Amino acid sequence: MRSGVRLGVDVGSVRVGLSRSDVSGLLATPLETVQRVDGDDSHYGRIAQIVTELAVCEVIVGLPRSLSGAEGAAAGLARAYSVEVARRVAPVPVRLVDERLSTVTAHQQLRQAGVKGRKRRPVVDQAAAVVILQSALDSERASGRPPGTPVVLEADPDGPGPGHGEALT
Repeated sequence: MRSGVRLGVDVGSVRVGLSRSDVSGLLATPLETVQRVDGDDSHYGRIAQIVTELAVCEVIVGLPRSLSGAEGAAAGLARAYSVEVARRVAPVPVRLVDERLSTVTAHQQLRQAGVKGRKRRPVVDQAAAVVILQSALDSERASGRPPGTPVVLEADPDGPGPGHGEALT
């Protein structure tokens, strides 16, 4: 098990829930909820700021899938979001992990903790991020392998490479 703080991300269209792990990677805890506003991408900047402030070693983004494992529109949005996060926090690695039922689990846990419906809304995204991150931490501890799949940034088409100043050998 690698050591270092991990950041968990639950991507929503209105809010992004964030969680963090302890340095040993044993326990995920809620961190904050970041609002998303159309035309304003400051939520990405806040994530990058947290990665720097906490010296995060890895970002874990939840990938919503249906119970059958199929990916729908929400999964596409999470994939696109993870790529932009990866671009902004590079070279810190970003991984996508299956988050089936994380929000349902978060609602159940908050209900069991006595948090009433209306008060649940501002924190459910953080709670879902905790479920996502804790699941990834537990998976890594059990298997000895990093969870999910890495987000790979495509090479810059205007950057170095054949046809851009770098010769083929």
